[in-house]
Amino acid sequence: MEYSTEESNSEDQLLITSEKQPLSRMQLALLCFLRLLEPLSFTQIFPYINEFMRDLNVTTDPSKIGFYSGLIESSFAVCQLMSIYPWGFMSDMIGRRPVILAGTVGLAISTILFGLSQNFQSALAARALGGLFSGNVAVIPSVLCEITDRSNQSFVFPFFGLWWPIGAIIGPLIGGAFSNPATRYPRLFHYEFFRAYPYFLPCFVVFSVTAVCIFFTFFFLQESLHRIPVLDVITTATTPTTTTAYNGVSQRKPDGVYQPQNSLELFSVPIIRAICLSGCALSFISTSFDVVFVLFCFSPIDLGGLGFSISEIGVALAISGTIAALLQLFFMPVLLCRFDHARMYHFCVKIWPCTFIILPSLNILARLHVDQGTGHLDASIAPIIWTLIAMISCLARVGFLGYSINMLLVKEYSPRPSLLGSTNALVQFFICLSRAVSPTFISLTFTASTDLKIFGGYTWVVIMVLICLGSCSLSQKIVTETDKLRHS
Repeated sequence: MEYSTEESNSEDQLLITSEKQPLSRMQLALLCFLRLLEPLSFTQIFPYINEFMRDLNVTTDPSKIGFYSGLIESSFAVCQLMSIYPWGFMSDMIGRRPVILAGTVGLAISTILFGLSQNFQSALAARALGGLFSGNVAVIPSVLCEITDRSNQSFVFPFFGLWWPIGAIIGPLIGGAFSNPATRYPRLFHYEFFRAYPYFLPCFVVFSVTAVCIFFTFFFLQESLHRIPVLDVITTATTPTTTTAYNGVSQRKPDGVYQPQNSLELFSVPIIRAICLSGCALSFISTSFDVVFVLFCFSPIDLGGLGFSISEIGVALAISGTIAALLQLFFMPVLLCRFDHARMYHFCVKIWPCTFIILPSLNILARLHVDQGTGHLDASIAPIIWTLIAMISCLARVGFLGYSINMLLVKEYSPRPSLLGSTNALVQFFICLSRAVSPTFISLTFTASTDLKIFGGYTWVVIMVLICLGSCSLSQKIVTETDKLRHS
């Protein structure tokens, strides 16, 4: 089909006008607030979950309490995994705002129900319900994609990326500070209710935060999906080869609205498949690093770790968090403006093999400078150890920047704007899938490595480096596919 120059120019102008949109600070603040809720709800149970299971008398064997605690924690992640794509698909059909509201209300209800649970079955059901309603985690980035453009996304996406780790930090603090208040704060909470429901208060605090977010979301969050059909029609008119390049994923209905496709058809698009698989690998590696870093710091020096105390581990994690915030706010916006997003993503992934290779050098250095009497590090070597920890944390946080770039890639290469919610949901499905598996994998691998003593007890390093190298080939595929699309 041919188009006249005048028609094409007018359509191009309309497209430019549609893409250039001022960023609402209120909308950005609401999205960051919403982003905070899921990790807040997910992590607030961690400090008290084992004690909760003991109080519920799920088993008479103390060694089996961890099994039941793991079931409670896993039920949230598994149900979230199952519901991510349906929520994203639904948001493409009925809009982002109602889906976000429904998910947030469900999350609030499930949180308060968990605090009121008095047996294992009800606690399990409440956490599973919370996971089902947390499946809209992919819808929030879709709104972010739709309210930003190239003039502001280099700052907005890194800033938005800060709020998940912030929620993961605040959540355990709430759980630890407010659990069992009748015993810990008898002057304030000397009531029979708090003795009957000792874990209600932390859940109520999270519920209250969620309720405030629901209020602001209901009155101030604007629907962003209405922009999609206009851009779809214009994109088709000005780039008639787009459908061929994307394997015909988008089909137009008679009324001009595009029919969202199922996940298998969406996954068949080469660039989307590459983003999904690479996101899965990045999530596996980064989650494994978070888990193994704490294990590495906690384990005795003779078992391949650093023998740190809990307070020292807290300092190490604080250093890592500070570096992450500085990189996200001050360095990443500049890099996103100057470098190609696909190649920058590939660079972030390539950082990970180096990070894992350097990590065991800390243990080697510690073995050479351990006080044989106490089993702790000599004071003279401590500054070098902490300098290396800061360097490793910096490398890891550069690798973590790939998450924000992943969202940008989804925005740039979604087959159609009307498929943005489904595309985000599909990518988030793969990210959550590996996040559910990697903690168990790396924990078992680390433990087996110290027992078997293969490769000097650093078998876990060899395995993770090989996985990282494989992930580099997946991120390189994204670069290859983006180059094909640019030259097609």
